[in-house]
Amino acid sequence: QVQLVESGGGLVQFGGSLNLSCAASGSIFAIAAMGWYRQAPEKQRELVATITSGGISNYADSVKGRFTISRDNAKNTVFLQMNSLKPEDTAVYYCNLATMRPGFKRDYWGQGTQVTVSS
Repeated sequence: QVQLVESGGGLVQFGGSLNLSCAASGSIFAIAAMGWYRQAPEKQRELVATITSGGISNYADSVKGRFTISRDNAKNTVFLQMNSLKPEDTAVYYCNLATMRPGFKRDYWGQGTQVTVSS
């Protein structure tokens, strides 16, 4: 059983910053990556950023240069530092943990945390 606990969401003005945290707990094996996805009202869920256990990161074009993902492998925790926030960033942000064994991939999701950026 795996649980992802998120924190750090909230309301911020245009140009402001937020830092999201997500801590994973439970029986976790073979972590491949952790990351963040978001979903705005009436839109599909999209990738924001991911980071592998080895420290390789990937970002959506829309957040490059503004967001930074990092992790603490020892604590199975991932962070998302969000700077220069825009109203377009308003969405529910979901933490993701992916495990990978040969022929077997599993994804775990947090409950989501609301990020609202006012104009």
